[in-house]
Amino acid sequence: MKNPNHLSKPLVPVLVGPTASGKTSLSIRIAKALDGEIVSADSMQIYQKMPIGTAQPTAKEKQGIAHHMIGCIAPDQSFSVADYKEKALAVIQNILDRRKLPIVVGGTGLYINALTQKWGFPEIKTDPEVRKRLEKNYDSHTPEEMHARLQRIDPQAAEKIHPHNKKRVLRALEVYETTGKTKTYWENQVRQIDLPYDYLLMGIRMPRAQLYARIDERVDLMIQDGLVEEVAALLEEGYDPSLVSMQALGYKEIMPYLNGTSTLEEQVRILKRDTRHFAKRQLTWFRKNPEIHWFDVDETVTAETVADHMIKWIQKYQKGEKNGTECH
Repeated sequence: MKNPNHLSKPLVPVLVGPTASGKTSLSIRIAKALDGEIVSADSMQIYQKMPIGTAQPTAKEKQGIAHHMIGCIAPDQSFSVADYKEKALAVIQNILDRRKLPIVVGGTGLYINALTQKWGFPEIKTDPEVRKRLEKNYDSHTPEEMHARLQRIDPQAAEKIHPHNKKRVLRALEVYETTGKTKTYWENQVRQIDLPYDYLLMGIRMPRAQLYARIDERVDLMIQDGLVEEVAALLEEGYDPSLVSMQALGYKEIMPYLNGTSTLEEQVRILKRDTRHFAKRQLTWFRKNPEIHWFDVDETVTAETVADHMIKWIQKYQKGEKNGTECH
């Protein structure tokens, strides 16, 4: 769906917020009003066989709205931020080509940044011989000596990398030895690439007590809907507990109960606590982004009202009226 001539690029609304803040219901209301489809930006909802613990929207919750980037890879399949960016951009373009509005929705900050900021992932492949030699050098020198080498080659990268972060120090040295250019050079090249869409970032926030109550309620519903059985089924299928997917909230907390080392009541308490901590980290991440326009939900302002405000705000941008920056 090409936007009116007021916008030079297609408009892509992006809805962010912490877990359990109501992003799903808000986004569906927006999609129904604006002929849109949802593109998930959730690093755990991408996995198959994990609908309960990752809070994937049910068919009933979707209300007929198409959802993308949900349940699309196996629990033991690797999936990087670069993979997400590549696939999500293709999905967004496909939606636009069908003259519909793509609405990106999620709480994974890295995914959101990868799409909406000038981030990139240059195709610099690992050279086994260079890596082997650098590993040998690292083992025969102190971390400080290897970091000093990086400081001489790429001082800007060295400033951002701790001397004892072996993986990142070696990767920065490897990039230079493989390409003849520094990591900083490649990052600057990426920043010169123009973004393909006009992203309109909207955030949901609510009083902490209200959010925490929603989190507790969601966890209770997950248990009621069969979270324990979902985790048990994954383990029975042979999925390793150390997998990235199995370390997600809701899975690692249930395993001690299944192993007989803790009670379900205790693990549910831990899951609620850890989810509250996670939500706090999400908010901290998003608050650093000045491009996000916040909409408040509380006891007096309903989610439906906020959704209607967001719809009107998106429509203003579609018409080129970009001066409405008030938060609701």
